[in-house]
Amino acid sequence: MKSVIKFFDDLPLIVKVIFALPVLDILWAVYRLCRSISNENALGIVLAVLMLFFCPAIFWLVDIITLLVMGKVIWLD
Repeated sequence: MKSVIKFFDDLPLIVKVIFALPVLDILWAVYRLCRSISNENALGIVLAVLMLFFCPAIFWLVDIITLLVMGKVIWLD
């Protein structure tokens, strides 16, 4: 899990933004799931699983905005 998190954190900003596009945004949902599992955050795991199946089409715009403003994807850790 730590290697997946480190991989996503070390990506250049342009690649992170490309991964946040509507079809590829599922990668960020997997990233959030890995982060929650790594931190043993039960609420985060449940929300990440729900997001993985139901919400990638909604959060892609939020992901792009937070990447451009903060340089990272927001998540509750």
